[in-house]
Amino acid sequence: MFTIRQETEKDFAAVRDVIMLTFRDIEESDHTEHLLVERLRLSDAYIPGLSLVAETDGNKTVGHIMLSAAKVVSAEGEYTVLAVAPLSVLPGYQRRGIGSMLIREAHRRAASLGYGAAVLLGHKDYYPRFGYKQASAFGITFPFEAPDECCMAAELVKGGLDGIHGTVNYPDAFGL
Repeated sequence: MFTIRQETEKDFAAVRDVIMLTFRDIEESDHTEHLLVERLRLSDAYIPGLSLVAETDGNKTVGHIMLSAAKVVSAEGEYTVLAVAPLSVLPGYQRRGIGSMLIREAHRRAASLGYGAAVLLGHKDYYPRFGYKQASAFGITFPFEAPDECCMAAELVKGGLDGIHGTVNYPDAFGL
């Protein structure tokens, strides 16, 4: 059994370890995801209620997700969305539904806070089960080179992407 809850400052060291171990053997990673989380926590983009941990009955932190504020910018305007980055589950706990629990709970909380959409760069076979589609289908582009099928967006509420198009503008903490 796993519990999903908002992270607290006491979780920061355990979350850092979870992130580092999750991405340690990922070839596409630059292995700095833990530093991104630390920078985001110090930025205006940080939304404490959307930084969640998964823990075991024994209070061991085994997963983490963070959704932070971002913009989609076009000639017609700026739209607030959420950036999902990163999603981490300790290797020994993967394929147990923890990542799914984290995403679904983060989406639920984000929608209850009034956010309508989220974007991410992620695995093309994993995220569609949570409503993610190619962002290009909505007219949304990303500010870096990546396979189109990995650049995704999802509505957190019905119509959450209506009229939203342009380029994702990540917070400065992303270093893009």
